[in-house]
Amino acid sequence: MEGMTGYVMPLEPPAVGWDIHCHTVFSDGTETPATLAEQSKALGLKGVAISDHDTTAGWPEAEAASHRVGLPLLRGTEITATDENVSVHMLGYQYDPTNQHITDLFANTRAARLQRTQRMVELLSRDYPITWQSVLAQVKEGGKTTIGRPHIADALVSAGVYRTRSEAFADAVSASSKYYIPTPSPTSHEVVAAVKGAGGVILIAHAGDVSRNRRLLSDDQIEALISEGLDGLEVWHLGNSPEQRERLLTICRRHQLLVTGGSDWHGKGKPNKLGENLTDEATVEEIVHRGVLPLYR
Repeated sequence: MEGMTGYVMPLEPPAVGWDIHCHTVFSDGTETPATLAEQSKALGLKGVAISDHDTTAGWPEAEAASHRVGLPLLRGTEITATDENVSVHMLGYQYDPTNQHITDLFANTRAARLQRTQRMVELLSRDYPITWQSVLAQVKEGGKTTIGRPHIADALVSAGVYRTRSEAFADAVSASSKYYIPTPSPTSHEVVAAVKGAGGVILIAHAGDVSRNRRLLSDDQIEALISEGLDGLEVWHLGNSPEQRERLLTICRRHQLLVTGGSDWHGKGKPNKLGENLTDEATVEEIVHRGVLPLYR
């Protein structure tokens, strides 16, 4: 595997390490990058990553907070993609955020997300007490925030329709509801090319999570991405069942891929707890080795 430096793949979830899948107010998390850094430090994590959806807007605040609390930081993004009608989330790390190809890709996806979210609100407003203004009221960082379904869910909670974001996602905001509109997204192959072209490391997030996708990526689909430069798979994730974890580990063994873990923390936006799934130090070192950016300390 390109860039391999004696990396030994972990076969069990690490008890200590880094949480490298975390969201803040710059996408659909409820907390600031400062809170992410402070809570990660308080939990005794070895380090943390910011990985908001389709943006790097939170990186400067995360860097400042990381430096202030004395906690190393990986810089990343969870990137929305599709692969033969399967919705795919990909984690890109340590790439050049000024690369024109990747900045254009994010700008296009965020614009498509915005239009799609507005249209969903129009549909929902026929049956629920929701307006576009009530959705914007849930957005913490204005135009810097990647807006999507979580903000619709929060508006419905604010209106008293549901008690929590999770309840809204189980009903009106779900991907199976009559109000749902898919996000126009780049293909997974385009995302691999963009991140690798920007000098970064690219993985597939929660590839075994059947609660997100009734149809998962097949082994063949994953192996096609490996042939194009995919670096690894997020194995240790709340949504991946034991059977899916073993399946993903088998693929990683076969192709010497990086094995990562992350909480997919959203603050109060999801029940996922910060640090509940981790990435070991050796894997983080390999990510830094392969990426174009130095580790931020």
